[in-house]
Amino acid sequence: MTTIATLSAAELGPLYASKQLSPVEVAKDALARIERFEPAVNAFAVRDDAGALAMAEASQARWLKGEAIGPLDGVPVTIKDNLGVAGWSMQRGSAIASDVPFAEDSPVAARLREAGTVFLGKTTMPEYGWKGVGDSPLTGITRNPWNTGTGPGGSSSGAAVCAALNLGCIHIGTDGAGSVRIPAAFTGVVGLKPSYGRVPAWPISVMGFLAHLGPLTRTVTDTALAMKVIGQPDARDMTALLDRPPDYVDGLKGSMRGLRVAWSPRLGRSVTVDPEIAALTAAAAQAFAELGATVEEVDPGFDDPIDILMTLWSSGAALALKSIDAAGRKQMDPGLVAVAEQGERIPASAYVDALLNQRNALAYKMAQFHQQYDLLLTPTLPLPAFAVGRDTPEHGAYGEDWTRWTPFTYPFNITEQPAVSVPCGLTKAGLPAGLQIVGAFGKDALVLRAAAAFEQARPFARVDEPVKPI
Repeated sequence: MTTIATLSAAELGPLYASKQLSPVEVAKDALARIERFEPAVNAFAVRDDAGALAMAEASQARWLKGEAIGPLDGVPVTIKDNLGVAGWSMQRGSAIASDVPFAEDSPVAARLREAGTVFLGKTTMPEYGWKGVGDSPLTGITRNPWNTGTGPGGSSSGAAVCAALNLGCIHIGTDGAGSVRIPAAFTGVVGLKPSYGRVPAWPISVMGFLAHLGPLTRTVTDTALAMKVIGQPDARDMTALLDRPPDYVDGLKGSMRGLRVAWSPRLGRSVTVDPEIAALTAAAAQAFAELGATVEEVDPGFDDPIDILMTLWSSGAALALKSIDAAGRKQMDPGLVAVAEQGERIPASAYVDALLNQRNALAYKMAQFHQQYDLLLTPTLPLPAFAVGRDTPEHGAYGEDWTRWTPFTYPFNITEQPAVSVPCGLTKAGLPAGLQIVGAFGKDALVLRAAAAFEQARPFARVDEPVKPI
């Protein structure tokens, strides 16, 4: 049955235009469901119900006058707590961070505000986004609505939970090593890491060229709608692409026929993949053959780039904590402090070598690969969601380093390529699995077209409300 809670961003605009529904009704419904579900999932770091209703009322007035700004006018959205929103704090999951309101909108917030969207609040994340799970000293534990005894992944934890429960239609996250795609896979939603620079950032992340910004949504069309808005240039980011984004929604219409698709179940490495995840993702890859693509099982042929990642990642953590003294660090996530201390020991020459030489070599390897294959498919993650309150799975198969259970995501931050996670089924325990679709740099439209084709061929399962552990 269709209810407000089931509607996508793409469906809201026509309903607003025909006056069958209003932005105020939609905002009130979203806020009521947030009030109902938030105690179970803990997805919000900042809420502004009064502000959301004021934005919804302004949008409603525009629709009634026939002066709507565009298709996202009146659509409810959330923004991750490491992105600036004028008038809201930006504490990045840290209990010792200042709660002074941010002075101006970051580029994504500015573009969403200009598009007339309704800001519901800011979503939770681990401290400084340093790990792939969803707990922080500031907000505590964020939980997976498919089973609240499991985690939603991170670091865009709250954004993914909001997308899964449709607490708003578009949720902006960031991805430095998988932080959009990891929670998308664990919560059964669409999570896009665009090509680096496609979505401008400001302030610039300490993770530098690893850090991408992208949306988490319930549908591929909503992701495409979001990208058309947030992908606009912004002079504050000198590394951002200067061209206007294409019409990603129109680009969803193409077929997969004739495309060359590589399926790599382990990226050519000795990755331990849960048998159910392996089966679900292999079946998902086969769907592309049914859609007319030529699918071949082949690996891209690079060694594990974990050393490149950790050189850049730990150096960024060291920069983030540079001004925090010993007393302050005692109040922070010990894992983050340990990574920052590791970064403090990295020589500048090693950092520059990883940033320029090693990163470029891997990017060139993938550029060559994409001369033969239009798309690369992998599992997004090798396992389903695991117990909350842990940085690594309880069975210990991946060691004590969280990056070891995310082997499919971080390589494509290093290469700056677009990659999207789409849901591809449920395990016997009722937990989502994700398929990752990777394209050559700049081929974001193709990646989204492939995601849309898969979505149509294999419709996604939904969760309507949080499920308590049995």
